[in-house]
Amino acid sequence: MTLHRVTTLGLAGFMAVTVGATVVQAEPGGCLKYGAAGAVGGHLANHHAVLGATAGCITGMYRRHEYRKEAKQKAKLYDQEHPGAKGTYEQKATAYDVEHSTTPGSTTPQPGQQSAQQSGPQAVPAQPQQAAPAQGEEHL
Repeated sequence: MTLHRVTTLGLAGFMAVTVGATVVQAEPGGCLKYGAAGAVGGHLANHHAVLGATAGCITGMYRRHEYRKEAKQKAKLYDQEHPGAKGTYEQKATAYDVEHSTTPGSTTPQPGQQSAQQSGPQAVPAQPQQAAPAQGEEHL
């Protein structure tokens, strides 16, 4: 084997382990994931792997920054609704998403679903009360 081939296989193995370990996280990839994808894209686009890796890294850092900023906003809203709640900002943001039917990446409810605040007693139409059948009567 040539030195070039050993280096390439070693780097590919390192990237697979690194990218595979970060898949478990629920937040966007960051510099390593986006940088690796940018390097591959740059390599395929006329051998500009370094330029692609740099652009991918910058994009990944920006995406992660925006994700964390939004999670902190959701945690702040959760703290306003639940004073004294304990947990990290990520846990509070997840709880906010669950309560308000939002998805990570958006602070507005998904279309077709009502948030917990909107589905109060006012949103449910009143049902007329029916008298319970007397003992011995059947209700069909």
